[in-house]
Amino acid sequence: MSNFKRIIECVPNFSEGRDLSIIKQITNEVESVDGVRLLDVDPGEATNRTVVTFVGEPEAVVEAAFRSVKKAGELIDMRKHHGAHPRMGATDVLPLIPVAGVTLEECAEMARKLAKRIADELEIPCYCYEAAAYTKERSNLAVCREGEYEAIAEKLSTEGKQPDFGTRPFDERAARTGCTAVGARDFLIAVNYNLNTTSTRRANAIAFDVREKGRPVREGNPITGKLKKDENGKTIMQPGTLKSTKAIGWFIDEYKIAQVSMNITNINVTPLHKAFDEVCRCANNRGVRVTGTEIVGLIPKRVLVEAGRYFLEKQNRSTGIPEEDLLMIAIKSLGLEDLKEFNPREKVIEYLLEDANKKPLLADLTVKDFALETSRESPAPGGGTISAYMGALGAALGTMVANLSSHKAGWDDRCHEFAVWADKGQTLISELMHLVDEDTEAFNRIMAAFGMPKKTDEDKAARSEAIQAATLYATQIPLQTMKASFGAFEICKAMAEEGNPNSVSDAGVGALAARAAVIGAGLNVKINAASLKDKEKAEALVAEAEQIVAKANAEEKIIMSIVEKVISNL
Repeated sequence: MSNFKRIIECVPNFSEGRDLSIIKQITNEVESVDGVRLLDVDPGEATNRTVVTFVGEPEAVVEAAFRSVKKAGELIDMRKHHGAHPRMGATDVLPLIPVAGVTLEECAEMARKLAKRIADELEIPCYCYEAAAYTKERSNLAVCREGEYEAIAEKLSTEGKQPDFGTRPFDERAARTGCTAVGARDFLIAVNYNLNTTSTRRANAIAFDVREKGRPVREGNPITGKLKKDENGKTIMQPGTLKSTKAIGWFIDEYKIAQVSMNITNINVTPLHKAFDEVCRCANNRGVRVTGTEIVGLIPKRVLVEAGRYFLEKQNRSTGIPEEDLLMIAIKSLGLEDLKEFNPREKVIEYLLEDANKKPLLADLTVKDFALETSRESPAPGGGTISAYMGALGAALGTMVANLSSHKAGWDDRCHEFAVWADKGQTLISELMHLVDEDTEAFNRIMAAFGMPKKTDEDKAARSEAIQAATLYATQIPLQTMKASFGAFEICKAMAEEGNPNSVSDAGVGALAARAAVIGAGLNVKINAASLKDKEKAEALVAEAEQIVAKANAEEKIIMSIVEKVISNL
């Protein structure tokens, strides 16, 4: 079980940019789906086109996308549409984009299923493009949209040009809605690198150095010389150093500086931190310095987390530190506050979603308030929650020793070794802190089930089924706590044996906390399993819990023996 959500983004383009009432009705459909956050609505009068951005968990985003396409098909008549941007449908393009916990391939499969649903239920023909394309040619959106709306009638009846889903006669319905291109693509980052110059020419030169397209090759003078052509008369280009990037140089009057403005089209190929370092290198070669970075729009959290790790590794420092600290390292290293304050809660997609759906969490309380809340007469938080917290503390102590050891004078060559342990510890801490609240949520589910109506036989049956489902969940959660807490022993043992001997007692206390967490959570498994009607399932859960307890007792004894030995030799 993991607390890391799966998040995707959807950026549909609707063929209406002038009638705000129509645009609002479409975005209302997006916001009607629970778990979806509408991030941006950008209408363009000249293009007569609106770009909408929303995010959430995959199932919710796909549903919101479907509803928005349906509403656009009802409100937009393509027979009357005119604008400066290429288009072929009321919903022109509909890309799904992985943000967190989802691969591009998974988004492509979702896009294909969505395209089929749109064609089947809404009778709107759909092409699949980019990563969702069924043929190499159709990965290019321009191929799918060739001839635009005016060519749809011919394409619907021409073999090889027909849509992937929804081929049908060009009747009044098809004429009204046009076709939609449904696809999947990687996340795009728009970023500007601030320079200590006002020269657009210098900024452009740096942009040409790094962008994938590069610069034209010239004869003689690299600036004024004649362009070199190949045998087909096409200008020969000298590629830049960064794949999956587009860049230009410009002057920003607001800041009175020049910038290299870049789009990173695939952050898996060229992550932000690598692009930053390369722009810095090329700027330095031209006597220019990068003073900071400006991120335009929103970014996935992993962009900053990976940057924080990258810069810590360059410093030969442990990467196994809290997420907030990784973000701080990234912000400072990239110079994200060069021009104005940078608040991750306003720029990171996951944080925006988290804050939009925020509910009070025990894990957010102070240590004092957590203890006082536990002491009150309400039954939750109870032993299962406290067990999860003790497990997190056990993992945290082992992680602390790993980080202290990685930074110990004379042990620089072992930094990576300890950083690996610290990274493992941070993963356990995150999971166990999630289980702190999940255990209380499990108890609340049982209470909610008991509160269900029981007037009729159907009510009673539904109530009984809900109680059993909630009880099973409340048994599985502490079992998960046991497994996660047991993981702390591996870290504490390694740190007792190999870590800084001056911190060995901390590794020992971590092992004690982990053992208490395992035993405590085990008690919750047993007491909740006793209420399960499925006795075979209950016995299996209890047996698994008892095995973990036995192993935890053995591990704690071994670790404490190591700790005592190290202390005696100090």
